[in-house]
Amino acid sequence: MQTAIDHEQLVNAIGDAIVISDATGHITLWNPAAERMFGFTRDEALGDTLDLIIPERLRGRHWDGYHKTMDTGQTRYGNDVLRVPAVHKDGRSLSIAFTVALLTAPDGRVTGIVAVIRDETARFQEERALRKRVAELEAQS
Repeated sequence: MQTAIDHEQLVNAIGDAIVISDATGHITLWNPAAERMFGFTRDEALGDTLDLIIPERLRGRHWDGYHKTMDTGQTRYGNDVLRVPAVHKDGRSLSIAFTVALLTAPDGRVTGIVAVIRDETARFQEERALRKRVAELEAQS
């Protein structure tokens, strides 16, 4: 049995942030989970670049890779989960994990990238505290 899927409803209901950017890096889709995660409303994010959430110190590297992906039509990340820092609207740092997929036109040309993003800040902080505690215990031995 084939059931029609309301893709807009899916994107809006899902708990992970979904962000789509075009070939120039401008945001074209920003779901409610992205609003909650990063603090920017849909209206604030749409049309802006991904610099909105990329820490300033990482922007150069990000854009080098982004433009290379747009030019070659290939990403070296495939289905890998990427873990990187991000920035919330209020300036605080976030630790995010995400996957990316390339969006293409019928002629095969890459038109953008979709990222499905999860906030792992709490998990990252817990792991850091555990590593610190292990180091302290090993130093006592």
